[in-house]
Amino acid sequence: MSDLTELKRLAAQRALAEVQDGMRLGLGTGSTAAIFIDLLGQRLRAGDLQHIAAVATSQASAARAAAWGIPAISLAAAGRLHLAVDGADEIDAALNLIKGLGHALLREKIVAIHAERFLVIADEGKRSPRLGVRSPLPVEITPFAADATVNWLNTLGCRAELWRDAQGQPFCTDNGNLLARCWFAAGIADPYALARALADRPGVVEHGLFLDMADAVILAGGDGLTLLERQR
Repeated sequence: MSDLTELKRLAAQRALAEVQDGMRLGLGTGSTAAIFIDLLGQRLRAGDLQHIAAVATSQASAARAAAWGIPAISLAAAGRLHLAVDGADEIDAALNLIKGLGHALLREKIVAIHAERFLVIADEGKRSPRLGVRSPLPVEITPFAADATVNWLNTLGCRAELWRDAQGQPFCTDNGNLLARCWFAAGIADPYALARALADRPGVVEHGLFLDMADAVILAGGDGLTLLERQR
């Protein structure tokens, strides 16, 4: 196991300590969230947790949860989730996030807003002085006029391109949409203004700026675990 994987596991283990019997959970997508799902499944199989139901943020996470026998529930049936646990691609000092490099940003955002507590788990390498410095911003866009939408994204002070796989094919999300990635050379100067511009643009379905959403972040590093709580 690599040192980075061990840090992710430590963060996931700390998040699991917040799960109690009878909870309705949101399960994130990505490598750190996958570790959390595995640990949750192990606890359920051992009988240490009971009466858990979960909403997954991607088909991949849903399949992983099903393999462990974690009961699935729809958001409509769940109503309010007690806790959503997910990773992040970048985290700033205000606990704002860039998410979505696991191709699931739209579902991740929908699940997060239905949770009483949105808990982010990550290794310390995800901290950043400014969003966009370390990570591109993923943007989910419609297949119709996708190239025109990418052209517009390039007017926002970034380098944007359609996200393609190793074979050169555009990534298709679980929702049937495409993804663009936007690189900001000096980071995103005003994430709130950018979020408003993206939200207002037809053809943009959702973006990976998760602003004022995380209630807490668990960071794992060489000095151990750090719990950062949002000041409301």
